[in-house]
Amino acid sequence: MLRQYELVERVKSYDPDADEAALNRAYVYTVQKHGTQKRASGDPYFSHPVEVAGLMTDLQLDEQTIITALLHDTVEDTLATIEDIEKHFGKDVARLVDGVTKLSKIEAMPENERAAENLRKFLLAMSEDIRVLLVKLADRLHNMRTLHFIKKPEKRQRIARETMDIYAPLAERVGMYEYMREMQALAFKELEPEAYATITDRLEMLRGQDGGQVDAIALAIKQALAEAGLQVEVTGREKQPYSIWTKMSERHVSFEQVTDIMAFRVLTEDASDCYRAMGVLHTTWQFLPGRFKDYISTPKTNGYRSLHTSLMYENSMRVEVQIRTREMHRRNEFGLAAHWAYKQHDRSDGQVGWLRDLIEIVDASHDAEELLEHTKLAVYQDRIFAFTPKGALFQLPKGSTSVDFAFAVHTDLGLACVGAKINGRHMPLRTQLSNGDVVEIIKGGEAEPQLSWLGFVVTGKARAAIRRAVRLKERDEVAVIGSKLFDEIATRVPARIGKKAIRAAVERLGMDEPDDLMFAIGAGKITDREVMEALVPGSTAEFEEDAEWSKHEREISIRGLTPGVGFELAECCHPVPGDRIVGLRRKGERVAVHAIDCLELANGVDSDWLDLNWGRRSHGAVGRFSVTIYDRPGTLSEMAGVFGANKINVTSLTQTNLDYPFVTYEIDAEVNDLAHLTRILSALRASDAVAQADRI
Repeated sequence: MLRQYELVERVKSYDPDADEAALNRAYVYTVQKHGTQKRASGDPYFSHPVEVAGLMTDLQLDEQTIITALLHDTVEDTLATIEDIEKHFGKDVARLVDGVTKLSKIEAMPENERAAENLRKFLLAMSEDIRVLLVKLADRLHNMRTLHFIKKPEKRQRIARETMDIYAPLAERVGMYEYMREMQALAFKELEPEAYATITDRLEMLRGQDGGQVDAIALAIKQALAEAGLQVEVTGREKQPYSIWTKMSERHVSFEQVTDIMAFRVLTEDASDCYRAMGVLHTTWQFLPGRFKDYISTPKTNGYRSLHTSLMYENSMRVEVQIRTREMHRRNEFGLAAHWAYKQHDRSDGQVGWLRDLIEIVDASHDAEELLEHTKLAVYQDRIFAFTPKGALFQLPKGSTSVDFAFAVHTDLGLACVGAKINGRHMPLRTQLSNGDVVEIIKGGEAEPQLSWLGFVVTGKARAAIRRAVRLKERDEVAVIGSKLFDEIATRVPARIGKKAIRAAVERLGMDEPDDLMFAIGAGKITDREVMEALVPGSTAEFEEDAEWSKHEREISIRGLTPGVGFELAECCHPVPGDRIVGLRRKGERVAVHAIDCLELANGVDSDWLDLNWGRRSHGAVGRFSVTIYDRPGTLSEMAGVFGANKINVTSLTQTNLDYPFVTYEIDAEVNDLAHLTRILSALRASDAVAQADRI
């Protein structure tokens, strides 16, 4: 563990103007606050924040970040408060500590929700200051280094999985490759111990057999470049066990079949030397077509710059070579952390485009799992490069389409997208883009995102925006149906219904807007009686015994059951009085009543079958309809009018498909019997608004 004076000396070595007194106060503060607390390893707890601060000094970060690292656990694990931190160390440090602390208060959540909510808090905190992420990544890296001290295997597995799924990819996306590789290696060792041990043993065996082959190849590369007049530094290494495991899994090959186990790095003085070096290597050894990548002219989203190529060395051995300048290498290994050290005066310069996209995803996501799905898509996938007609460059995940490109340019452009030209040719929106494509998005004034787009878009930003737009459109459409049904309900109350009465009803029902009421009616979330009572309290008393009013207060009896045996109408086929029915009885369960042609009966081979009939006076049950209407103004109102004219109560309405120019809804409605249901179907099919209507 770093001693107090050693930590201060490290900071002063690269920042002579750092506030030595503040650093000393922070060190003493964390030691005092954590006191006698112990880690799982048995070490004093304060050794952890001190080591995290040490990692921050390796990145040569400013004194506020070092102090934040020292204090990052005090609010969560001691009696210290954010107000205490602000009093002793200032507002900026307090804000940073608060940002890191917020990420740790979600351990009680279910696993998937916890990971997603962690990510949400992460992104929001990062939008304020990227240093929150740098401290948290260092915190997680040190925790992974001491993971083996935790006794509970399930806790080790959870931490390792979260590291692999969330923290390592985030480290990669901000360009902190050293952190990413070590996190992956430690998590892989915990998650796949047998695979880790096997690959490590094979690498050790290979190391003993090759007789220093890595050094020999590195020397050969350096000599070839020296003969061309290039003074370079060349290093070689075996790839990490996790990287080899990934290649084995992706290619479905054994360890012996993974040929590019060795990787070499060439460091030059300037960018022009990078391209000269690449030319020399390609003329000295055969290079593999399709394996060359130029991240110097088109850097990765996180700012990573390098040339990558693969060569066929002697004996048909494949080796990977990365060529970059020394400055590129420093930036590549520590990404935004290195960038921050030189750009402290301009924080906005440390924020990169992908981070802004993720913040937008946070705002658009409907729930925690949806956020996690979107963000994993944004973090993991390989990238392609595509251009606007004016030459602006956009990076997208591999497999992206024109719709993904439109949303990458701007959310409003994605929402207005109706077509696209790729390299000057009209192409379907689902066409996947290739590197270097020029994409022109065609906008439409009345355009709306289509639900079917979710079948081919791959970016989290596009998926989140489409889902949000479709949800809003569905709500508006359901509210239109509700408005039509409301007009029919309003005719039953003994008073004239105006805007004032509607506002009062909305308030009585605990809603905010009249639109909320219309949506609730259309979606079957509220009954006719509840609406009438809200409009005119006491107006339904006279209907208590009215059989016409209580058409949905069902009177169902089944003949063929033993007296006292309970039953339920099956949800799969929704039988109604008049259908031929059969019962399935399983031990300890109520008898399930199915229509005779229900497909689920095929799964009832382990049940007792009962021949059943409806009771003489049975009426009232839920029928399920599939109705496809034309997607144009007024059609929803016409469909709602059919339901209103036939005096049925819609209990549920869900849009199941949007395939322009048609929209399909699944509707549950309370009907009297089979004859009533058949009349409704006939009325729907006769409507000009309806393309198809069927019973489900």
